[in-house]
Amino acid sequence: MAPTLPTAHVNGQPQTLPQDPRRTLLDWLRHDLGLTGTKKGCDHGQCGACTVLVDGKRINSCLSLAALHDGDSIETIEGIGTPDALAPLQKAFVTHDGYQCGYCTPGQICSAKALMAELAQGWPSAVSADVAAHPLPTAEELRERMSGNLCRCGAYSNIIAALEEVIGAEALA
Repeated sequence: MAPTLPTAHVNGQPQTLPQDPRRTLLDWLRHDLGLTGTKKGCDHGQCGACTVLVDGKRINSCLSLAALHDGDSIETIEGIGTPDALAPLQKAFVTHDGYQCGYCTPGQICSAKALMAELAQGWPSAVSADVAAHPLPTAEELRERMSGNLCRCGAYSNIIAALEEVIGAEALA
């Protein structure tokens, strides 16, 4: 019986991980799988442009080796929505001009999706120790939780407005 090759599920599809143990998750996604929405910004884990979701949690894909993700579920911006069927978060970014040049937007949206899950699970932050006490996070809370994602254009207030819209809509649902 042939050995099973290590695989990860990327946007719901099984993908064989690269044989080169030095290949970063970012380079594997972009160069091998053609998922170019995930961007290489600083390549040092400081800007957040390469943010993807691994098992629902946000990581900087430039700092992670692809070989470490055997069995993981990886979601990139391409798995969140499509140009013909935008996710509510993507629609809010468009409505509030939260993308400007667009380079950081995929990482911002992946991070925002994880942020919403963290809030729903009651994760504390440096701003709020008890998120259950405030059903809707403040702008300060959202800024702190998104602080790992930089925007060269300075669209921060627009990104916060997009988040407030989506989080507010979910709270009303």
